[in-house]
Amino acid sequence: MSDDIALSPADREAGVVRCDACPVLCRIRPGRPGACDRYANEDGRLVRVDPLVLLARPETAKVAFVEGSEAWQGELGRGDGAFVTGIGATTTYPDYKPAPFIVATERDGVDTVTVVTEGIFSYCGVKVKIDTDRYLGPEQAAVRAGGEQVGHVTTAEYGSQMLSLGGVRHLTGGSKKEGNVTCETLLALCNREAVELTVEGGATVTIQAAAAPIVNGQREERMRVGCGSAAIGMFAPQWHGHVDEVIVVDDHITGVLSEHQGGRFLDMRPSGIRVRGRKSTPGRYFQVAEPGMGWGGTDLADPLAIVERIDPKTAWPGLRLLFVSTTGEHSAWFELDAALRPVPADMPAAVRATVERIAENCEPALCTVLFMAGAGGSLRAGVTENPVRLTRSVASTLTRVTLGGAPAYVWPGGGITVMVDVARMPDRAFGYVPTPALVAPIEFTLPRADYAALGGYASRAVRLEDILRSERVRLEGGR
Repeated sequence: MSDDIALSPADREAGVVRCDACPVLCRIRPGRPGACDRYANEDGRLVRVDPLVLLARPETAKVAFVEGSEAWQGELGRGDGAFVTGIGATTTYPDYKPAPFIVATERDGVDTVTVVTEGIFSYCGVKVKIDTDRYLGPEQAAVRAGGEQVGHVTTAEYGSQMLSLGGVRHLTGGSKKEGNVTCETLLALCNREAVELTVEGGATVTIQAAAAPIVNGQREERMRVGCGSAAIGMFAPQWHGHVDEVIVVDDHITGVLSEHQGGRFLDMRPSGIRVRGRKSTPGRYFQVAEPGMGWGGTDLADPLAIVERIDPKTAWPGLRLLFVSTTGEHSAWFELDAALRPVPADMPAAVRATVERIAENCEPALCTVLFMAGAGGSLRAGVTENPVRLTRSVASTLTRVTLGGAPAYVWPGGGITVMVDVARMPDRAFGYVPTPALVAPIEFTLPRADYAALGGYASRAVRLEDILRSERVRLEGGR
C-alpha cells in the first residue's frame, strides 16, 4: 500500500480499516459504514453490509421459504437450484484482483463457470421510455433534477417519449453538484424509485420503472392505440354505417376516415371536411396543431379548431361527424345543420361503443427504465488475465452476460456495452460510490473449459455449496 493511502499508527491503534472497494478509499472506524453504506468495519474487519443475493427457481424458492434453511441448502447444494448474482458480491477494485466469486455449477449436463462481481460504472446512464401522448418538451431539451441537468429529451417513438439520462459527461464532466445529483437520480431510477424531472420548455414528469408516468400532476392511464391513421385502419369497419366522417386527432398523424384508404375500401362518400395541416397521403395529415396536453397530444381543447373548411358542394346537412383521440380519452359528436355548421349532439350508443373499444385496446401507460453501461473496461481483469478474450467471447455469444440474473442486451461493435430492464432485476440491486459512479451487479457465464481457455482464474472456482457454508446469503425467486 502506498504512503498516501496507508493508515497512520493512530488509525491502526483505533481499529480503523481502509476500504479499497472503490477509488474513494474510505477510512472506516469500528462499527461504522463507509460513505456508500455498502461496506463497514466489523471488529477491525472490512465486511460487506448486504448479503449475497441468489436467484432460485420457483420450486427451490418454495422449499426455502416453507421448509426452512436446512432443506433449501440441501436443494441448492445440488448445483442447479440457484444462480449467484453480483448483488452483495463486492467489487474487484482495484481491478487486477480476481472476481469475488467464480462459481462452478453444472447446468443441463454442462460444467459451467459464472464469474460474479459488482462493477463500478462511471460510464453509465439510463434510457427511459415514457408511454404518453402528452407533450413533454422539445427534442434535445435539457432534463433537470433538483435544478441540475441530468440528461436530455431524445426521439419520440410510437406512443412513447424517450429520455436519455446520465452518462459520463453529466457524472464527471460538470460541477460536483451536477455529478452528485445525476448519480442520485440514476440510483433511484435503477432501484425502481419515483423521481420527479423537469423538461426545459416543457413539462414536469414523475417517472418510476414499471409505473404510470405523472405529467404535470396528471397520472397517465393509457398508451395510445396507434396514430390517427392506424386507428382508422383498425376501426373503420366498426364505424361504417354509423358515421359519415371520423377525424382521429393526433399530434403526429391525424386521420380522416373518408379520405383514408380504409374509408375508400368501404366505399364511403367524401364528406367535404378539410382539416388543417400538411397532407401526406390520402387521409393522413401532419402538423394539424402544436404539441401540448390536449387532444391526441396536441394543444387543442376544441377539436373543431383543426377544421379548415367545409365544402358546400360536397358536404350535406345532417352529416354525422365523430372526433376522437388516439386513446379514446377525448371524443365529440357533431351533426351538420342546414348551414353546414357542426352542432354538438348526443353520441349514438353504437358510436360510443367504438370510442370505448379504442380505450379498451390501449395498453396501460408505463415507464420503462433501461440501465446502460460500458462493461468493457478494467473489470474484465477480474475475469481473465487477458481482457480482450472476454470481449471476444461475449461478442461471439459464447459468454452470457446478466445483471443481477436478468438477461442483458449486448450492443454490437467494440467493447461490452450492455443494457438491461431494471424491472427484471432483484430489489435494491444498485449501489453507488461517491466518485460519483453507480455500482451494479454483473455476471459472466460460460462453459468451464472455455473459461480456462480465456485465461480465466479457473483454479479459484468454488461450488455453490461452499458459498452457502461461508457466506451470508439471501434467496430470491427469479423474475
